[in-house]
Amino acid sequence: MKTRFIAILIVLFSLHSCKNETQVSEDISRIPLNLTVLRFDREFAEAKPGDILKLKQKYPYLFPKQYSDSVWIAKLNDSLQNEIFSEVMRTFPNFDRETTDLELLFKHVLYYFPNYRTPEVITVISDVDYSNRIILADTLLLIGLDNYLGKDHRFYRGIDQYIAAGLDKTYLISDVASAFGKTTLNFPSDRTFLAQMIYYGKELYLKDKLIPLATDAQKIVYTPEELEWAQANEEQIWRYFIERELLYSTDNMLAPRFLDPAPFSKFRLELDNESPGRLGRYMGWQIVRSFMNNNDVKLNQLLELSADEIFKKSNYKPKK
Repeated sequence: MKTRFIAILIVLFSLHSCKNETQVSEDISRIPLNLTVLRFDREFAEAKPGDILKLKQKYPYLFPKQYSDSVWIAKLNDSLQNEIFSEVMRTFPNFDRETTDLELLFKHVLYYFPNYRTPEVITVISDVDYSNRIILADTLLLIGLDNYLGKDHRFYRGIDQYIAAGLDKTYLISDVASAFGKTTLNFPSDRTFLAQMIYYGKELYLKDKLIPLATDAQKIVYTPEELEWAQANEEQIWRYFIERELLYSTDNMLAPRFLDPAPFSKFRLELDNESPGRLGRYMGWQIVRSFMNNNDVKLNQLLELSADEIFKKSNYKPKK
């Protein structure tokens, strides 16, 4: 009888959760949004020397004043620039799918952060400046499309494989969500490993809410196989952190070992080469998810909470 009662409660809770999620989706779909997307990359590539003045007037922030018009005219005739544009157009002959995804992302942003001012989106060619492939500043969102041509593209030869793996359009919206997260989250002054884990965990949890249709692999910029490895080894990773008392350590080397982009995480064990990088971020994500599942806290409140409070109230238990 008791088992049946618990089962009924679980079903009722699931129905309530589904109803709430449906209501949120309906509310988000009704949010008005007029997203402007401008293909500067195409406009510049198709321009003639006489069009430079017009482009400078339309996009003054893309034409630094210290450069004369001759620089831009030379760029119009540069064979490498033309080749990059050709490859961008092969991957992005239009931007319709990405525009739809961006609209959905910013509707979610406005649902959770109603005072947010949606930026104007400008697509550019950045000479494969992958470190700055997404720039979100004030009311402008710049997207360097030449950084999303696919991990095996010839333009990426010479780039470390673990970096090139993220240079695919499947991760574009996830990168934009990360850029938004960085404008919303403050990097912790607390230097502990736990505080940094939770910081990245918050950023990834934001993606759970802002891009719910994305896969977990897309959110953390893993391949499906890398995500499977992290999930399958979650208990062992957690045991390693606990047994070596790493959570409250302020060792500066923990970030490059477990948080920073890298080809693999550095446990200094035989399994290192099998592991994906940034496993500390993955673990922080699971802690934040556990906290939100066990506490009645709104998203904007979560972002203000300390790592220690989140951890202690998370009741986190790794998956076995």
